[in-house]
Amino acid sequence: MKKFSAIFTFLCLLTGSVHAGAIPRPGDFFLISRNDGGIFVGSHKLFEEYSSGLTKVSYCQRDYFVRAQSVAWTQIESKRGNTVRIELNFGRGWRPICLEPETQVTLKDFGISISAEDFLKGELDENSPKSRLSAVRAVFQTKSPEEENKSYHTR
Repeated sequence: MKKFSAIFTFLCLLTGSVHAGAIPRPGDFFLISRNDGGIFVGSHKLFEEYSSGLTKVSYCQRDYFVRAQSVAWTQIESKRGNTVRIELNFGRGWRPICLEPETQVTLKDFGISISAEDFLKGELDENSPKSRLSAVRAVFQTKSPEEENKSYHTR
């Protein structure tokens, strides 16, 4: 029983540390959308270091690295009537540091000439299958989809 408890505790600690990276920390920058009442609607993180899939942009004379999907999101949120700003997490709340980022960087800066809505719709279509497990399953699938869906009794 002690061995089981030790393993369970270790797994809980391991998964807790994995999720800790998603929690905003003081010093993080985000594109944040708020409605007319100032209520949080959504956010996308801005990065200060390059990583695969990110492009260097400048908002309010400060450089960040961002995904094209985040830029499209700012344009859509603005069209919905929400206020989009860059905000800094300073540990006890959020401080706006840059207004109207959707006008400073657009999809055209990424060489994308379609609308933000069409761009994000295309992203969803291109990423099929939808999950890693689906992708792994598709690699090892030996039967056709028609055969796969038959029950044991109809084979």
